[in-house]
Amino acid sequence: MAEFHRSAASTWSGDLKSGSGVVSTQSGALTDTKITYVSRFENGGGSNPEELLGAAHAACYSMFLSAILSSAGHVPTSIATEARVTLLSGEGGPKITKIHLVTEGAVPGIDGATFEEFATNAKNGCPVSKLLAPGLEEMTLEARLV
Repeated sequence: MAEFHRSAASTWSGDLKSGSGVVSTQSGALTDTKITYVSRFENGGGSNPEELLGAAHAACYSMFLSAILSSAGHVPTSIATEARVTLLSGEGGPKITKIHLVTEGAVPGIDGATFEEFATNAKNGCPVSKLLAPGLEEMTLEARLV
């Protein structure tokens, strides 16, 4: 069994509303990417944890869907996935409540129903989905064969 360790780091300076921070990844794919209150709660410039979580989920899902399709002899030409992460700010404080995956796949030799079946299996089996699902109120999927 192989075990892999990956890391990311963040720093924050100041109070929540007027402060700012950065996030970086071990690989260097993200280096001092700015995060702020405005980018998280007011749609301002910079990134935020929900967007980064969505990127991780979309990447993991696409890779997992490709793997299960390929293992069944249906090598995809391409898989494109968007993860829409919903952050609800309410009385109990902010909470990530929903992730909606939208995926499109170009997969020679299969029909739309077969693609949707594989897409659903990937939603349930992708490592990031497995991690997040228990804490979410809902994880939904739209899958289209193109």
